[in-house]
Amino acid sequence: MSGAMKLGVILVVLVCLHPAFSQPQKARVDAVASALRTKDFDRAAQLSRAALKEYPNDAQLWVLQGIALAGKGDSKSGLTAFQQALKLSPDNLGALAGAAQILYQASDRKAIPLLNHLLKMRPGDPTSHAMLAVLEYRDGDCEAAVGHFEGAGTLLDSELNAQHAYGTCLVRLGRFDAAVKVFQHALALDPDNRRARQLLAAVQVMAKQPQDAIATLQSLLEGDGADAQTLELASNAFEDAGNTPQAVSALRQAILLEPKNVSLYLDFANMCLSHQSFKVGINVINDGMSLQPSSAQLYLARGVLYVQLAEYDKAEADFERAHELDPNQSLSSAAQGLAAAEQNDIDRALRAVQTKLKKKPDDAYLLYLQADFLTRKGVDVGTAEFVIAMRSAKRSVSLQPSLASARAVLAKLYMQVGKYQDAAVQCRKAMESDPKDQTAVYRLIQALQKQGKKDEIPSLLKLLAQLRADATKEERQHYRYKLVEGEPQPTLEVRP
Repeated sequence: MSGAMKLGVILVVLVCLHPAFSQPQKARVDAVASALRTKDFDRAAQLSRAALKEYPNDAQLWVLQGIALAGKGDSKSGLTAFQQALKLSPDNLGALAGAAQILYQASDRKAIPLLNHLLKMRPGDPTSHAMLAVLEYRDGDCEAAVGHFEGAGTLLDSELNAQHAYGTCLVRLGRFDAAVKVFQHALALDPDNRRARQLLAAVQVMAKQPQDAIATLQSLLEGDGADAQTLELASNAFEDAGNTPQAVSALRQAILLEPKNVSLYLDFANMCLSHQSFKVGINVINDGMSLQPSSAQLYLARGVLYVQLAEYDKAEADFERAHELDPNQSLSSAAQGLAAAEQNDIDRALRAVQTKLKKKPDDAYLLYLQADFLTRKGVDVGTAEFVIAMRSAKRSVSLQPSLASARAVLAKLYMQVGKYQDAAVQCRKAMESDPKDQTAVYRLIQALQKQGKKDEIPSLLKLLAQLRADATKEERQHYRYKLVEGEPQPTLEVRP
């Protein structure tokens, strides 16, 4: 706790001193307060201990001891003293402020009810709002955090990290215009900060202000100093502004700087798709593949372009290759469930699901996950694990017929045993429940191919290409979100 913060707490305490002290008791309190004013925290701690032996139920003495101990760097004991004061006097401002400050500095959510209590007693207090804003942001509650950032008034105006946190929350809530203003203020605090400039431009693109984004990036684009990320942002802004030649030029420069960056090739493919320059897009994707031959995303992008040229055999081959390279991610429409939580450790995720299934054996989603994780492991037909996967998928579908992801897994299992007609039925039902399920569309194509029913395949490939193109646009927007989300959490000192 900084000196300014300690004195801030002291001033709160002195204002709130109990007016009905006896003369000896007042003398004790004054002595402790005097030591605190001179920052003699050791003496203040000693005096408060002695005084508390005589007046153990004096909340103000406990507050003063808390300040002294915190001033010495013993936050744990200081917090205990503040908490004792609150037991004796729940509305004591000094105890509330002191305990909240210590908990806040430890990023402990227990500070939140104390700060809310303070706000009830001191409505509109900017300091309490500022602390709550940071804590709620760290906890991911942006709805609450934004209200508190607004309530903090000008208190956080000079804190770059706090402004980034505020702007990030506005982006999460989809309030892009408001976020632009916050990031503009953040850039004004440090105009030479390249990262702050890129963040503002990214948010301006999200807010559909491409010309402003271009102006924001201009100083970074001058000369030869632009990096690939800046050029990619600029390309997005130029394209949104209708200046496709500049967008192409910026993206080509970015690719030259980072020739192995898959996202740059995907941006180029999207641009070619929008302007019906399909062959150009394929050529650029081919260049990317020569450097990143194992990228499922590049095969998916090229497959989408081949569909536009009605080269369906090549498109199907690319989708198949993408699935081989990345069967868990490339065409996934369902949430990755516990696999994501388990950092794609399938065995660990499977164990977690099976533990939950013991308590909830008829949970459709858990049954689907068990079947999904088993198929991801590559279970062979005839094994005990394959039987469990098939039984789980069937049970999941019977319990929740609208669960498209479970039907897609069941279709895959039917494909393994050669029941292609049954697989096709499951895919169609999955698509009825979720028309955007890319996995179901892909597996229906496979099932029809196996049955020799090829008439429907071109239309399904077109559907898959459109779904993939739409998903890619969403992924690029999500990329911009991640650019903003990547900001470090604020480490602020807020004066109580």
